[in-house]
Order: sequence, then C-alpha cells, then structure tokens
Amino acid sequence: MLRISPSRLPVLNGLRSFHTCPTLTCATDSTATGTTERNQSYIHHIGKTPLVYRNVGQHLRLAAEKFPNNEALVSCHENKRLTFSEVLEKVDRIAASFYQLGLQKGDRVGIWAPNGTQFYLSSLAAARAGMVSVLINPAYQVPEIEYAINKVGVKAIIANEHYKTQQYYNMLAQLAPELSQCKPSELRSSKLPSLTTVVIDSDGNNKLPGAIPFKDLLKLPSQSEVSKVESLQARISPDSGVNIQFTSGTTGQAKAAFMSHNGFVNNGIHIGHRIEFDLKDHRICVQTPFFHVFGIVIGIVAAMSYGSTLVLPGPGFQASESLETISKEKCTVIYGTPTMYVDLVRTVREKGIKLPPVDLAVTGGAACSPQLFVDIQEALGVRQVKTVFGMTEASAVLFQSLFNESKENVLETVGHLTDHYEAKVVDKDGITVPFGTSGELWVRGYGTMLGYWGDAQKTKETIDVDKWLKTGDQFQLREDGYGKIVGRIKEMVIRGGENIYPKELEDFLNTHPKILETHCVGVPDERMGEELCAYVRLQDPTMSLDHAEMKEFCKGKIAHFKIPRYLRVVDSFPKTVSGKIQKFKLAELFKTESVKGDK
Repeated sequence: MLRISPSRLPVLNGLRSFHTCPTLTCATDSTATGTTERNQSYIHHIGKTPLVYRNVGQHLRLAAEKFPNNEALVSCHENKRLTFSEVLEKVDRIAASFYQLGLQKGDRVGIWAPNGTQFYLSSLAAARAGMVSVLINPAYQVPEIEYAINKVGVKAIIANEHYKTQQYYNMLAQLAPELSQCKPSELRSSKLPSLTTVVIDSDGNNKLPGAIPFKDLLKLPSQSEVSKVESLQARISPDSGVNIQFTSGTTGQAKAAFMSHNGFVNNGIHIGHRIEFDLKDHRICVQTPFFHVFGIVIGIVAAMSYGSTLVLPGPGFQASESLETISKEKCTVIYGTPTMYVDLVRTVREKGIKLPPVDLAVTGGAACSPQLFVDIQEALGVRQVKTVFGMTEASAVLFQSLFNESKENVLETVGHLTDHYEAKVVDKDGITVPFGTSGELWVRGYGTMLGYWGDAQKTKETIDVDKWLKTGDQFQLREDGYGKIVGRIKEMVIRGGENIYPKELEDFLNTHPKILETHCVGVPDERMGEELCAYVRLQDPTMSLDHAEMKEFCKGKIAHFKIPRYLRVVDSFPKTVSGKIQKFKLAELFKTESVKGDK
C-alpha cells in the first residue's frame, strides 16, 4: 500500500477521517499455471472514500446548504457574482420554467454559448429538472448545429444572441424560417422537427420573433411551481443521463457521448479532493470552455463539491484577460489546456508581468510536455503544477496527480489512477501486456458513459461486453498506479516499418531553446510509407530555425529514424475552442504545400 500525507476527505461526502492513498490491487503469481500474473498491466485503485449515490441536482442543493454565502461564480466580463444559495434559487426558477414551456423529464436542452452565467445556470437547471443538457460548441456553424440538434432530438435550445462573428438567432432562423412566424415555444420546423423552443440571451432589448428572452425564465414560474423542483429530485435516478457531449473527432461527424449523474458527481468529488479543494477555499481561474467535459466536471461539479469559486475571465480564452483576472480576483488555482499555458507563459515573459502567488496550475485536455511544466512553475510562479488525464467518455478524469507529488512524477507521468477505477494496458488482441510495456489503455468504472446516443455500433466498438472502455491511447502503466501517454494509437507513424510516436518527438523538440511549441504529424512518403513533419512555433517570432539546425540538435540524442524529415515554422496552430490542436488540419496543410527544398 502507498501512503501519502493525511488530508481531509471531501466535505460533501459527509465523512471526517484521515485519508491514506487507497489500496492498489493487481493480480498475484499463479504457481498452478506457471504464469506470472503480477507483472501484468492491471490495477484496481479501490479508494478509501466511498462513492456517493446522488444526482447533480441533489449535489447542488447540498452545496447551497453547506456553503450558502460562498461565491459560486464570478463572471468578470459580465460583472456578475453569484453565491451558492443564489445559484440554487435561480436554477430552480429556470428548471420550473422549462416545465412551464412544455418540456418534460428526459427532454434534451441544448446550450449553445460561450462561458458565462447563462451557460452555468442553464446546465444546472436542466439537471435539476431531470432533463439532459446538450453542450454545443459555440463555434459550430449552420450545418453543424443542424446535425447536433437532429442527432439527439434537442427540444429546447438556449443561446446567446451573438458572440464574436456568430449570430446565433440568425443562424437558427436560417435553418428554421418558421421561427419568425411562430409563437414562443411553439416552433414547428421541417428541418429541425424536434425543436419547439428557442431561448435567446440578449444583451439588449431586441425583439426576436419566436424566441423567449433568457431573463424571462427567471420571472415565468410562480413560487409554487419553483418549489416543486425540489420534490422532483428523489425521482431522478443517479444512474440516469444528465448530459450529452459531442466528441471532437478528426474525421466524420462528432459522436454524442451520453453521460450519467453518477459519473459527474463522483468524478467531481474525487477530482476536487486531489486538487486539494478540501484544504482551503479556492478561487479558480477557468479558461477552459464549459461545453467541454473539463469545464463542466472538473470546473462546475468539482468546485460545487467543496464550495470553491469559479472565476471566468471572459467568454473565451485571452491570455492577457486571464492574467489580469488572476491578479484582480486573487485566484489560487488556474485551469487550462497546454496551449493556453503556452500563451500565458509567453505573455508573462514578453510583458514582464509578475503574478501574485498561485497555489496550483491544473493542466488537461491534451498531453503536456515536461518543458512546459517547468515553464509554468517558473514563469507563472505556481507552487505546484498538477495534471489531469481522461476522456469525455469517462466523465472526465482517469489519472491525476496526487497531493505532494514528486517532480519526477509530474514531469514523466499523467498522474495516478483515480479512485474506484480499474485500468489495464493491452496489445492489439486485447491481451494484457507487462507493466511498463506500451499498449492501448482500457478503463472500467463508475464514470463510463451510458453510450453514444443513437449509435449502438460505435458504442459496442468502444465499450466491450465486460464494460471495459477502450481509450485509443497508447499508454504505459506502472505497478505503483502511475501512467504515461506514449501517444494516440491513430497518430502513430510507421516509417519504413519503424513505429514512431509523435509525442516523444514533441517533448524532445520543445527543449530546443528557440522552440515554444511543437506538434508532429505523419505525412505520406512514396519510399518509406510515412515520414514525420514537425510544425513548430518559436519563442521569438523574429528568430529563424531551419531543418539543418533542428537535425543537429537531434543528433546523438534520439534515434536517426525519429528525426522529422520536414520542418515547418508557423505563427499559430489550428485548434478547437477547447484548446486542442487539430493535427488533421496540419496534415491537410502539408498536402497543399510544396516540399521543394526539404531534406
């Protein structure tokens, strides 16, 4: 058994005892068969803190009871502040309004907006109403929103009037011209047959035909209707669905992962415990979008579990906005993806900004290079950098840093297996490989999604008959419960029969003094089958870096066949709103370029 420093257990669990690192179990030697089972990459992290059995709505009520006057949300760009008691009161008004508008338990409520109070309240209101929130990327265009609504049968959609160049009401009216002629909540559209209700959060007094102003949801129900929301909670099973997330696939249409109350609540509790939310009142600078599992589980649910405050710098990520917010609001924790931290570090160094002391920086959503961990700690003045690793289909976090984590584990692993989860690493035939050997990571536990909505075949391909969730990550598992990402299986490059994992090259090239960020992709080659192209962003845009200099830097440090044949210096990378680099777009970009002069 591993032991760590004592720490209080999560407040909302109702338990008060000291915590030691939960038991790790693995198979024992079998002399009868002559096989050595102990060395196989399988671990069950049992956990000392029992799982709870409650839905998200009950979890919110407990937060409002235990932390009524704690600030739950500070939205800087909207100049709004809400305590947990105020959140519950507004959420129940919105939930009651959903029923007033004709929605029923189990209906899907789409939320199509950037970060803000509307998104925060609407997602929790859907949960309290026993409905399913459908979180939609605010960058979606007309064909994508049409697909999302029809894929899961969205009955009501809540959107901003506009954000950046996006005109949400106009886009919906383009798809459903019937909107301008219908009464509110009585839409009948040929292209969007499930959609009856459109709610728009407007920053003015614009009259938008067929739409209901979001602010009216707070005034629509009577107090007696609002009071009925609490009585609904006992009839909303924790095992039922609470949320649908569209996974950001690189090919084809996005899949709709259907998530449970049980997964959200328990993952939030255990995430917050390891981030030390139970040790002090934290103020969290949230740069990740709420529509992403990072934002809603690691953000909203984990903070709710401990009465922590979420601070939103703006509707979307801007490094300068985040840094100003961290200082002004005295944030003690920062949430972000690696790309966001790259921009924070660069802005701090360029402008000579000095931040007040920050306890923790939590990074997730994509693999983080060891060099970036060092840069975060040094440039941002963070006491400790913590990593979280997981996937949408597992309700967020699977591996996470422990409390007083060693620098080695922070730099070389994605953390320790989370409580109450099983993990194993298997070969292409599904056979468990020895500890430390690369293979595909499979996991099993309470947070596994209910399935892909309307896609039994994809669900079957992802979750086997024994409930193992196949992550698609090339992974190495250690006997002490820590894991390391080698890369995505689909990103592996096979060059002349040699397997190359881009992440290894990216981590190495990021140590070059001129390079700020690297992303490698496989590109076609007539002779070798595939070659590697390194796309890099430089520390100083006025610098230059050529292939010969890169090759000289690699010489004697990595195998010759791993050295990228091609180098491209770029000013920025294509990425999703949640901060993930879209490598498939880099591969597409390469195909459009001339390779003349490459070596």
